[in-house]
Amino acid sequence: MTRSAIVLAAGHGSRMKSQKHKVLHEVCGKPMILHILDTLEKTGLDQVIVVVGQHREKVMEAVAGRADIAIQEEQLGTGHAVQAALPHVREDAESVVVLYGDAPLIQSETLEQLFTVREEAQAAVSVLTADVADPTGLGRVFLDEAGFVSKIVEEKDATPDERQHHVINTGIYAYAADALRRSVAQLRPDNAQREYYLTDTLAILRKDGQPAIPVAVRDVDEIASVNDRLQLANVERLCRRRIIEGWLRAGVTMVDPDSTYIDATVQLAQDVTLLPGTILKGQTVIGAFSEIGPNTRLTDVVVGEHAVVQYSVAVDSRIGAGTQVGPFAYLRPGSDVGERVKVGDFVEIKNSRIGNDTKVSHLTYVGDAEIGANVNVGCGVITVNYDGEKKHKTVVGDNSFVGSNVNLIAPVTIGEGAYIVAGTSVTEDAGDDAFVIGRVPQVTKPNYVRAWKARKKSATSPEGGDSRGH
Repeated sequence: MTRSAIVLAAGHGSRMKSQKHKVLHEVCGKPMILHILDTLEKTGLDQVIVVVGQHREKVMEAVAGRADIAIQEEQLGTGHAVQAALPHVREDAESVVVLYGDAPLIQSETLEQLFTVREEAQAAVSVLTADVADPTGLGRVFLDEAGFVSKIVEEKDATPDERQHHVINTGIYAYAADALRRSVAQLRPDNAQREYYLTDTLAILRKDGQPAIPVAVRDVDEIASVNDRLQLANVERLCRRRIIEGWLRAGVTMVDPDSTYIDATVQLAQDVTLLPGTILKGQTVIGAFSEIGPNTRLTDVVVGEHAVVQYSVAVDSRIGAGTQVGPFAYLRPGSDVGERVKVGDFVEIKNSRIGNDTKVSHLTYVGDAEIGANVNVGCGVITVNYDGEKKHKTVVGDNSFVGSNVNLIAPVTIGEGAYIVAGTSVTEDAGDDAFVIGRVPQVTKPNYVRAWKARKKSATSPEGGDSRGH
């Protein structure tokens, strides 16, 4: 059975009050339209068509290589959007599902059921329905004695009794391809909005003796759609809860799931522990037995096994197995931190590699550097990587000791086993096992401060006059 899908994504979404196209707004770190495409891929369709219209360039870019494109130049209703898509539907397609790009929570199992019900009954169309607690603003679905859809009544046209009905039309349908083509061709804009409504195809098919089969959605959260920022926040909440529940069942511990945020693109191993305030975004991957949080945000970060990251922020970085990061550390893009490393409080690392078993314990900046294995980087060390025009690299060899308050003024290379004395500003390369010291000689004047204060007091007192003169 050859199956196709038509995803309606032409409307820009004026109620979003955004320069961004509605279907490109993210839900749990992924644009809504990509949630839909991922679901359709799981369903195993032979073809996906996305209907675009206003501000379509960015939408086309987002779905490139994953869907065919149909253009709806004017937005004249859902039926008109399907008319724009039909010339792109494969000639051998037998079933076509129509759904919306702003309803990202629909599941592949639901779409499969919608297809299967139609195909097994050899019906013209199956309709996804939902029994909701509050049907306000939605079209009501009524069935005949045989259990087929007898009519769909929009709320504005419904009687008071009909408005008490809680079964609604989700707007998601699976058609026999020939029935879709035939019924869409008969649509007319005979309404106040002068638009072509896809809903009217059900009445057309019923008139031809081909009534629609209702399929009730198991979880009404699946049909939640987005028309404004409030609905976007609600869909985000529902999607986040689904992600959280999935990882909990997969063996991840969360101390407080309600304060844990995980993007749909994140990967977690079993026995990971997430503490309150953890935010995991992008292509982040966390290895087994690692502990993340509290109050930690990782974006596109790979963390090895048995690592601990607390009260810290990391972006586009790698953290090795057994490494401890934080509290209050910042790993900027390009940080590659090895295994069993200690990155302590108020340490910032940028575009640098830190070797295994190295300690960068506190109050340190490491930028554009390559620090070897088993190096001790003391408190207050700074790699001076920027000369006002260009960035320069610092290299420190294995087993070296960098004392507190050292300035490594790049470009500079320190060999293996070197010892840099605290307070030194390193301006020249040093070889293996070098001892480096660069301090200004200390000058001590005994009792100087007391005598200086006495002279100052005498010079400014009324008896002594003012030494500045007049």
